[in-house]
Amino acid sequence: MHAKSTEAQEPRLANIGLILVGPRYPENIGAAARIAYNFGIPEITVVAEKHPDQERMLKMATHKAAHLIKEMRLVISTREAAEPYHFIVGTTARHGRQRLRQNTPRLIMEQIRPLAATPSTRIGLMFGPENTGLTNEDLDFCQFSSTIPTADFSSLNLAQAVAIHCYELYTAVAAAHTKAQAPVEYANSFDLEGMYGHVTEALSEVTFLDDANQIYWMRSIRQFLGRVRLTKKEASLIRGICRKFLWHARKTTKKNTDKKNPGQQ
Repeated sequence: MHAKSTEAQEPRLANIGLILVGPRYPENIGAAARIAYNFGIPEITVVAEKHPDQERMLKMATHKAAHLIKEMRLVISTREAAEPYHFIVGTTARHGRQRLRQNTPRLIMEQIRPLAATPSTRIGLMFGPENTGLTNEDLDFCQFSSTIPTADFSSLNLAQAVAIHCYELYTAVAAAHTKAQAPVEYANSFDLEGMYGHVTEALSEVTFLDDANQIYWMRSIRQFLGRVRLTKKEASLIRGICRKFLWHARKTTKKNTDKKNPGQQ
């Protein structure tokens, strides 16, 4: 059964990309590419240590989506995969105290819709390995978390999860009738990771963070700032504040040390 082509009338998700973290089966990557092509998603990034078998991917992608397989980004870390994106939706079936607040794909895509309306704002949909899903460390790069509701038993494969999320986002964007808004230059993951590095350094300087609690508190800070939807300018401002704070803190420490040890000057 073939869906009626409405490419001329319907929107294309040209600023959306799929991020597949550690997929176990090349066929699932091919199936994801086929789904991406159907919804006008132009990019797939795969996080893997070696290139998956291309023939097995192409078999499931079919010839129309073959270019997505041949042009896909292959990276070795989730951090690198996330860098180009301003907002990332992490998909997960697991719950936990340190995990992001979870919503259904439909609710999340309604939140994403106004962000996706700006062509320069890049949005990633991140999916984890078929057997384990995304880790807490993977979800640290995500500002949104989506869980597909199922009856008692959750056993959707990767391609099914990709299809549901792409459909919900496509439907949300197609149904939008909002007025055009001035473009906003949001901070992408590369900007945010640099900012979080300075925040970590500054908070460690005042002993708010230590080795025992650093990961826990920084994950909470990431989740808080992720909800703010920082612009590139705001992320740069926070980095500047942290750098200035560190400069003053270290200058004061040096001055106190010199006073205690005048003979060593």
